Amino acid sequence: MLKKRIIPIELLSNKRLVKSIKFDDWRDVGDPVKASAVYNSNTADELIFLNVSRDHRDTAPLREYLRRVSEVIFMPLSVGGGIASIDDAAFMILNGADKIVLNSRAYNQPEIISETANRFGTQAVVICIDVRLGENGEPVLYSDCGRRTERVTLEEHIANVVTAGAGEIMIQSIDRDGMMQGFDIDLINRVMRAAPVPVIAAGGSGAIDHLREAFLKTDVAAIACGSLFNFSDTNPLRAKAFLSNHGLPFKVV
Repeated sequence: MLKKRIIPIELLSNKRLVKSIKFDDWRDVGDPVKASAVYNSNTADELIFLNVSRDHRDTAPLREYLRRVSEVIFMPLSVGGGIASIDDAAFMILNGADKIVLNSRAYNQPEIISETANRFGTQAVVICIDVRLGENGEPVLYSDCGRRTERVTLEEHIANVVTAGAGEIMIQSIDRDGMMQGFDIDLINRVMRAAPVPVIAAGGSGAIDHLREAFLKTDVAAIACGSLFNFSDTNPLRAKAFLSNHGLPFKVV
C-alpha cells in the first residue's frame, strides 16, 4: 500500500505567511522561514510554499525565500505562484525546490508543463486546480488567485494537464478554504475518477477527524493543510500518529 502524505501549505504575501477564508480575508500567521523549520521538526511529509500576493504575480517573492526555506527543511518542497516560463520553473528546481506548482499558466501555456516534465520528470510538476461549486452544483474552475473563471470542465482540464506531463493534481475547494469544516468528499472523488496520477486534496482541514474522513472515503494520496496547523494545537507529527492508529500508512521518520 502506498504511503499517505500530510503536507502543510504556506501562503506567502508581502514577506509574511497568511491564511485566507475562501481566498479572501487574509490573516497573518507568521514568519516563512521559522514556520518552515517548525514543520520540518514535526516530520511533515512535504511542504507546499505558494506566493499568493495579488500585487506581485511573478517569482520574485519565491526567489527571495526559496534558498532560506530550503536550508531549514529536509523534506520535498513544492513552490508555486507566479511561475510564467520554463526558465522560472528551472530556476526553482535548480535552487532548492523538488516540484513546481502551476495553476493559471496551466490553462494557456501547457508547454511549461511539458518542458518541465521533459527536463526534470513528471514528478516535478504539480497542477493546482481551484474550484467553486456553481449554482447547478457543477465545479467551476478559477485561476489568478480565484479571480478569473476558466471555460473548461474539471475532467477536460485534468486530461489536458496530464497529457501535457503533469505528475500530480492538487484539488482545492475555494468554498471550503479556511472554513475548517471538512473536505468536499464528492469533489475529491470526482477528481480521483478523472486523474490517473496522484491527487492532493486541499481546502477544509479543521480537525484530525477531517483528515481521517478524507483519507478513508476517497483514498486520496495526500492532504494539504493550512488552517488546521495554524489555528489548532495539532501538528503533522500528532496527526500522523492519530491516523496511523486507524490503519493509514505513513512514512516512518
